[in-house]
Amino acid sequence: MKNLLEIDGVILEYGLKRILQNVYLKSESGKVTGILGRNGSGKSCLMKVIFGDIIPTNKSIRINGQSILNANNSYEEIRYLPQKNFIPKMFSINRIFKDFNLEFKELINDFPQFEKRSNNKLKDFSSGERRIIEIYTILVSRSKFCMLDEPFSQVMPIHVETLKKIIKREKANKGIIITDHLYKHIVEISDDIYLISDGTTHLTKDIEDLQRLGYARM
Repeated sequence: MKNLLEIDGVILEYGLKRILQNVYLKSESGKVTGILGRNGSGKSCLMKVIFGDIIPTNKSIRINGQSILNANNSYEEIRYLPQKNFIPKMFSINRIFKDFNLEFKELINDFPQFEKRSNNKLKDFSSGERRIIEIYTILVSRSKFCMLDEPFSQVMPIHVETLKKIIKREKANKGIIITDHLYKHIVEISDDIYLISDGTTHLTKDIEDLQRLGYARM
C-alpha cells in the first residue's frame, strides 16, 4: 500500500520573526523528498513541526488524508532522525536493535565493521560510527515515513555512499524526507526537491531551478 504525507498551511513565528509561511510539502512511498535551503532557512524547524517537537502558529499535516496532531506519538507513522545524538550512549547495539525490532545480521551486510561489536555500547564507538547506528535505526525500522536531518555530516565519504544505497533501497518501503548541507548528495538521491527560501517552499525540477532561486552556483 502506498502512503501519502502532506504538509501545508504551516506558519512558524519566533517573536516578531516569521520563520515559515505558505509551506507545502509532500512525501509518498517509493520516493525520496529532499529539503534544501540556506542555514537558518527553517529546514530543521519544518521537520520538528511535522514530528510534533515544535508547535507552530498554524499547520495542517495529513497521512492518507487523515489529519495528525502529533507524529511522535506514533512511531509506526513517522520516525525522525534529529541532528543531535538521540540514543543513550550506554545502550548496546543489541539493546537498540531489540527495541527497534531490527536484525543485526542485516546491518552487517551493509557495515561489516560492526560484526563483532554487537555487545558494545554506543560510548565505545567513534562519533561517526554512532551516527551510522542512529541513521540505520531510523531508516530501516518499520514506519510509513522517516525524516533524516543532516545524516551525512559526521560520516566518512565511503559510508555516505553506503547510506545512500540503503536510502534508495528503503524508499520502496516508506516515504523518506531528507535534508543535508551537502546538497549534491540530496540532489542525487531525491525524486522531489523542495527549496525553502523566504520561509516558503519551492518545488524544484533540477539544478537549474536551484540556481535560478539563488541556492546553487554554476
